[in-house]
Parts: sequence; structure tokens; C-alpha cells
Amino acid sequence: MDLKITTLAERPELTLPLWSMAEDWPEFIQHDPVGWSLIGRIVAELPEYVLVATDAGGEVVARGFSVPFALRARGDGELPDGGWGQVLLWAFSDLRHGAEADTVSAIEITVAESARGRGVSARMLAAMRDNARAHGFSEVVAPVRPNAKHREPAAPIDEYAFRTREDGLPYDPWLRVHVRGGGIVDKVAHASMTVSGSTAQWREWTGLPFDEEGPVEVAGALVPVHCEPARGYGVYVEPNVWVRHAL
Repeated sequence: MDLKITTLAERPELTLPLWSMAEDWPEFIQHDPVGWSLIGRIVAELPEYVLVATDAGGEVVARGFSVPFALRARGDGELPDGGWGQVLLWAFSDLRHGAEADTVSAIEITVAESARGRGVSARMLAAMRDNARAHGFSEVVAPVRPNAKHREPAAPIDEYAFRTREDGLPYDPWLRVHVRGGGIVDKVAHASMTVSGSTAQWREWTGLPFDEEGPVEVAGALVPVHCEPARGYGVYVEPNVWVRHAL
């Protein structure tokens, strides 16, 4: 597929098309408070870490968000159990306080449905690595949302994250792209994203009754949502998988 991948800093006119790109994230994901608060700030404040891919006709078909942050200044450089949400909070705290970043974290790579199945995600990941290297960094880390885990919501993430095929590559397709691209699966981020809402909100987001106590399997969720109908709320705690990319 003929692609042109640039940073948003190089092509700021793509800001609106970037947001208009068709996507199919589950509705409940849109209600993660950390993402809701900070994703837009990446575009506004860190456009040099936003990648945009356009096709031969100039249409935006993929986007990639990343953030620089100070990992090694926080202890021994171990990646956080908080995963995706934690690294976003760290990145913008570091930006506010002027802390020197030493690592880049991938935040999101999204490919339009019309461009899927053509290796675009791998090219976006490679471009993200190249962009971090061009900014002087020696490592990219990624709190990967394994994209086939939703088919096995009851499977333990600690088993799923390290499951491999006969060829030794990860069983999960998105983890496989990362490993083929030079990444190493490091650890599980057990509480990477948290979405909480009233049972009424969960009914609206999912179309499910949310009237029984306990785990509720929701389309697109990597693990079940915990429902407390007597108290009127449900909580989803999503695990991700940390992958390290040495540059």
C-alpha cells in the first residue's frame, strides 16, 4: 500500500482529518478518564510525537500517538503495573515540571478499517521507532493491548501474554507485530486502564442488563467487567502487555 507517514508537526493541516478517521474502539473505552483527559493534549502539545499516514489519495488511514517520559528517573527503570494510564500521567507530569525524558512510550496505533490487512500497523510501529531514534532516544516501550484477547476474556493474562506459536512468535497478532518489529515482551501491566461507571451507564455502553453481581463479559473487553448492581456500579480493569524496543 502506498503510504506517506509524517509527524503532525510536519503536517498540522491533518489535525482534523486525524480525528475524523473511522475507528471501531468499543464504546466503553471512550470513557476512560485518563485517555479522555490526555489524548487530545498529545496532539496539541506533542505533535512531533504524533504520526499520521495518508494513502495515495491523501486520505488519513492510520495514526500513531507516543509520548516522551522519564522512566529511569523513577527507580530502577522498571515499567509500571499501571501501564497505559500511568505512563500518560507520568509524561504530562514530566512535561509540566520540565523533567528530562529518557524513553518514549507508544500510546496508540490505529488503522482505518479500509487499510487493514496490508501491513500498515507494522509500518506505523517502525515509523514510531524511527521517530523516537531521530529525537535522540534509545528505547521505545509499548503498553500493548493484545488485540485477540477479547476472544478469551476468561483466560489469565499472565498466561496469554507469553503464549507462543510453534514458530516461537507470540500467539496474539498485535504482540506478534511488535516482536517481529524488534520488541521483547517484558511484563504484564495488570491495571493498565480503568473504566468505571454506573450500571445505567454500562447498560448504555454495552446494551447488556448489568443486573447480576459478578463478572460480565462485554464485547471488545479483554477481561470481564465487575458488576455491583446493589451498589449501582461496574468497573473494568484492563490488563496490557509491556513490550520493550531497543533502538
